[in-house]
Amino acid sequence: MDRYLTSELIPPFLFGVGAFSSIGVTIDAVFELVRKIVESGLPVGIALQVFLLTLPKFIVLAFPMSTLLATLMTYSRLSSESELIALRGCGVSVYRMVLTAVFLSLLVTGLTFAFNEEIAPAASYQAAVTLEKALKSDKPPIAKQDNFLYAEKRDVKQPDGKKQKILTRLYYADQFDGKRFKGLTIIDRSDQKEKAQQGLSQIVVADSGEWNPSENTWNIYKGTIYLVAPDSSYRNIVRFEQQQLQLPRTAFELAEKSKDYDQMNIAQALEQLELERLGGDEKKIRKLKIRIQQKFALPFVCVVFGLVGAAMGTIPQRTGRGTSFGISVIVIFSYYLFGFITSALGEANVLSPFMAAWLPDIIGLATGIFLLMRAARR
Repeated sequence: MDRYLTSELIPPFLFGVGAFSSIGVTIDAVFELVRKIVESGLPVGIALQVFLLTLPKFIVLAFPMSTLLATLMTYSRLSSESELIALRGCGVSVYRMVLTAVFLSLLVTGLTFAFNEEIAPAASYQAAVTLEKALKSDKPPIAKQDNFLYAEKRDVKQPDGKKQKILTRLYYADQFDGKRFKGLTIIDRSDQKEKAQQGLSQIVVADSGEWNPSENTWNIYKGTIYLVAPDSSYRNIVRFEQQQLQLPRTAFELAEKSKDYDQMNIAQALEQLELERLGGDEKKIRKLKIRIQQKFALPFVCVVFGLVGAAMGTIPQRTGRGTSFGISVIVIFSYYLFGFITSALGEANVLSPFMAAWLPDIIGLATGIFLLMRAARR
């Protein structure tokens, strides 16, 4: 029975992977690549390479959808042709029939996790690098940023004993080209003499700045330093061609290592989280925590969809492949809509990062168990 059910599940699963990933990559990437070929002169060979590198990201998303489609389509067909009734007549319970689908869903979960951790992030990053090199320059696109802004904060103990996050320094640059900040402005509010309070210490405005790793300092070029007195008046103005400042390297680390969420695996996301914690931006920290939890939660959607699809399919009904596909689309849309809502609630600090990522899985699993118990009582 397991071999038979497996042989019936694999073809629609492979069909779903091809169909869903093709739809996703066409909507997200193909139209944009065609536009770049026509308007920007992107070589067709480069466009094809970028297309292939973009594909793994959508294959990862297609795995859970295909699991739902395969289980729903297979068990619905077996139910409509009375094969499941025959199995139950031989003493096979509904739980035992569905166990095959759950086991295969676990295998797909492992495959999804491997793709999402080892293949998709590296491929997405390489696609961005390839596209940027072909269109603009030889510099890695991830290192290049416009309108870079970084707020450095620290906890300061207040007179009532509570801790409050205080802005220590604010860094702004018109552009970061991978090595140097251009159009750099640094607002320094750190006061080494007063630990409980902070006042404006200096404002640095420069054409550019870069990190000097040999001396662990910032090299600032062609600018002005405005030194601010405790009463907020300017006490001195220093113009310079080159100046070294003893400032933390965190801003450079953030600029160099900053990637889109889909271009980072879990280890890289955890490194980014440590850097964000140094900056003290709670909104970015919370968002990154949610994304890390989602990297764990996404693969387990395969188990949820496998259970839901198999449970729905075992309910006696007459449904064709078109109906099964339509039901799959509705379930998928409902799940991801709910996931978007919980993610937004997590970013608003209404839900914890764990619940924001895992609540759709938990509710989906509970729904699948309910449907399975209902099917078993029929």
